Amino acid sequence: MQLNRVFRRTLVAAALLAAVPLAASAQVKVGISVSATGPAASLGIPEQNTVALLPKKIGGETVQYIVLDDATDTTQAVKNIRKLTADDHVDVVLGSSVTPASLAMVDVAAETGTPMISLAASAKIVEPVDGPRKWAFKTPQNDALMAHALADAMAKQHIKTLGFIGFSDAYGDSWLQEMKAAGASKGIKIVTAERFARPDTSVTGQVLKLLAAHPDGILIAASGTPAALPQRELVQRGYKGQIYQTHGAANEDVLRVCGKACNGMILPAGPLLVASQLPDSNPVKKTALTYVHAYEAKYGAGSLNTFGGHMWDAGQLINAAIPVALKTGAKPGTPEFRSALRTALENVKELSASQGVFNMSPTDHAGLDKRGRVIVKVVNGKWVYQPDL
Repeated sequence: MQLNRVFRRTLVAAALLAAVPLAASAQVKVGISVSATGPAASLGIPEQNTVALLPKKIGGETVQYIVLDDATDTTQAVKNIRKLTADDHVDVVLGSSVTPASLAMVDVAAETGTPMISLAASAKIVEPVDGPRKWAFKTPQNDALMAHALADAMAKQHIKTLGFIGFSDAYGDSWLQEMKAAGASKGIKIVTAERFARPDTSVTGQVLKLLAAHPDGILIAASGTPAALPQRELVQRGYKGQIYQTHGAANEDVLRVCGKACNGMILPAGPLLVASQLPDSNPVKKTALTYVHAYEAKYGAGSLNTFGGHMWDAGQLINAAIPVALKTGAKPGTPEFRSALRTALENVKELSASQGVFNMSPTDHAGLDKRGRVIVKVVNGKWVYQPDL
């Protein structure tokens, strides 16, 4: 009997000792859903590649990254965030690469009380900061910020009438709305608007309608390699006006697919795209080049794709916010920690990253200002900084 009691006490003591390392090895879990396949693969692949460069330890805690592919499919993106929150119990979600998927994920983030950092552009993902959007943040520049940069450039080029062709989804909707407002402030009128789907292989009908309107310039509101389709068609049809793109086309794969047809196009972009061309006084140059060097050291010279920068910047945001959340005493894996992390993200200030300087607030979950944009032009197949536009 005495031996049994001793044996039981020994087992209990062993169990308690075994529990100590488990408690000490608590880790922060970061769930990721990117479009590594499908129409937005040229965005999602560099974002996925960048995960390997993110910090493995933050605030004394190890960080585990769980990466899923949503195949540029909204339904799959929702399935991914549900798995990440319900099965993997992640503390924060990064993604998705595209606007429609990100918009669909926001409700799940709020429902589960999990902060989410989108890698997509539309301001609708985070504005206004109420309801479910209290849990959503984003790293790409808002459409409005970039639309006003384009309007400024258009005015300097004496553009008065503008044609528009954009995705037939939330990305195109947002850009049409923002460009109308930004253009109106400079006396620029959108005279015709056409739409196309991400998987489309022809836009001949839409381009013919654009040409019939004889606009001074045409804006293509698309992201990734599909942005090359209208560009090529317009050039092949002999359009002589100025062609503009959004920051969704700031992608080496776009230049590869588009070829010579991309020469001369103008777009707003994050500073990362032309980091080496920026003056040393630019507040983003140093941090942008840090990412450039890290990415190309791993994947090869010339391999950088600026969309990976949005993932890098998401990593910088959680690197700044996790130590603050830990100081509250909340433990990773708990609702309290996720809430503390959301609050910490909302209070990030003057964080220089690859695409700009972040200043989040309870009313601004994008956090970028004019330091997060430049105007570039494609010259002989290369991105060239345009400080005068």
